[in-house]
Amino acid sequence: MLIAADKFKGSLTAVEVAAHVTAGLRRVVPGLEVESIPVADGGDGTVAAALAAGFARHEARVTGPVGEPVTATFALREDGTAVVEMAEASGLQHLPKGTFAPLTATTYGTGELLLAALDAGATSIVFGVGGSATTDGGAGMLAALGARFLDAAGEPVGPGGGALSGLATADLSGLDPRLARTDIVLASDVDNPLTGPKGAPAVYGPQKGASPADVAALDAALAHYAKVLEAAVGPKAAEHALAPGAGAAGGIGYGALVGLGATFRAGIEVMLDVLGFAPALDRATFVITGEGSLDEQTLHGKAPAGVAQAARAAGRDVVAVCGRLALAPEVLGRAGIRRAYALANLEPDPARSMAEAGPLLERVAEQLARDFLV
Repeated sequence: MLIAADKFKGSLTAVEVAAHVTAGLRRVVPGLEVESIPVADGGDGTVAAALAAGFARHEARVTGPVGEPVTATFALREDGTAVVEMAEASGLQHLPKGTFAPLTATTYGTGELLLAALDAGATSIVFGVGGSATTDGGAGMLAALGARFLDAAGEPVGPGGGALSGLATADLSGLDPRLARTDIVLASDVDNPLTGPKGAPAVYGPQKGASPADVAALDAALAHYAKVLEAAVGPKAAEHALAPGAGAAGGIGYGALVGLGATFRAGIEVMLDVLGFAPALDRATFVITGEGSLDEQTLHGKAPAGVAQAARAAGRDVVAVCGRLALAPEVLGRAGIRRAYALANLEPDPARSMAEAGPLLERVAEQLARDFLV
């Protein structure tokens, strides 16, 4: 058995999911051979998945999204491959409880975290984005890496996406030269462009506390930012603004594409490669995947869909475990998942289901084993 599941957000890490599923399976089939690869799709939990796969843990003190210092973790392997998660530095979890800063939150700390990875010897970086508190187009990140963004008076613009409306000139010539020698992959499950009806402010701004007026201001500011960057670096800046992934994590995807020379790949595909999923799949005869909620979003680049696609291509049966299930059996089947087992079927109260997720997951795994292994 190969367990390749994502976290159950708010209740269990991916490592804990695998441990509880394994315990349940072995109650029914003692001695069952089980291998686990905790997975992630580029969003929060990506560094944890890399650490579980044997990467070394590194920490850096960086600037949080509203300017306070925070401790951020990245993962580094001996071959120079680093996994950097922007939410570690600039994520919603670093905002004071109940407080948002849609216009002023900055990705400066993410740039500092990338510098820390380079200082630690990274020669290639998987840059996972998601869970951000920011909508600054990656301007803060690029500033930390050596870029200059100035207003009409020649002064640095303030932090956050709102301040980009006053941007007059951009200069990327001071970016850390190591970036040009580093292979950077933008790993995300988001393929939105930078601006417009499907852009970062319109789609993701409200969940970061942006009012309709804030969304309009941020969209205009990011469009202006792209124009200024076009004047600084040429037509590629305009092309990247429309590219899939530019709108990821408040537009930090755009900053990575334009300033870091990053290439965009679906986060789950990148992470499956980095975590060694293919050889593990070769050793397996049956695969269990999952995440907290199996729903429409799952089908658009989330970890279970990526695991199921790869496993089906290799001729392996796949079942899923989840907290709640919002997909019909025929939809699951088209995604390559034979059956899904939801904790909600055992405990319909969401609060209790999350609080008791571990024991419930073991019971679910017992039923899975009786259905498929006995």
